[in-house]
Amino acid sequence: MDQYADQTLHHLLDAVAAQQPAPGGGCTAAWSGALGAGLVEMAASFTLARPKYAGVHRRMADLRKEAKGLRRDLVALGQRDAEVGYEPVLAALRLPEKHPERERRLEEARSQAADAPLAVAEATATVAELAAETARTGSAQLQGDAITGALLAEAATQAAARLVAINLVGRVDDRLGRAAEASRRATAARHEALRVREEVVR
Repeated sequence: MDQYADQTLHHLLDAVAAQQPAPGGGCTAAWSGALGAGLVEMAASFTLARPKYAGVHRRMADLRKEAKGLRRDLVALGQRDAEVGYEPVLAALRLPEKHPERERRLEEARSQAADAPLAVAEATATVAELAAETARTGSAQLQGDAITGALLAEAATQAAARLVAINLVGRVDDRLGRAAEASRRATAARHEALRVREEVVR
């Protein structure tokens, strides 16, 4: 499969909109999180360029590096989800209802389909936390971009975590708890980022 990241934005959006299983929700969540990470990198870079923020330069350099790694990871996770995400589930669903292997294959495929969204949820929760920190301690002029990054990352986390829950419905699985924890972290980060803006307005 061609790398979606190498396509133009128009082609990528057309692929998402097309009547085909992939790229779908998992890929879109991953790429939304990658955009959020990019905004964190940008805000950190501007902070590093300003002597006024010398006191946080070391932390901003670390934060920018971490965000860059997460951005790359999320692009790769989007590709992985497109390649191995939901197609095995669909293949199992196409089997006759009385096929002796149908239920086993369907359960295994759904379990496998939860892996990429879980990785996305955990990565984007971290992006949301980095964005909130950047909004609070980085350049005030880039605050809106950092907050946007937090909002994108939180939405991506909630979407990916919901996909985990859908794929693992009816199961007792520790991945459900991990997805819920990622959601909690992302929501807390979003609240923190928005509080920064509220404090400025006051």
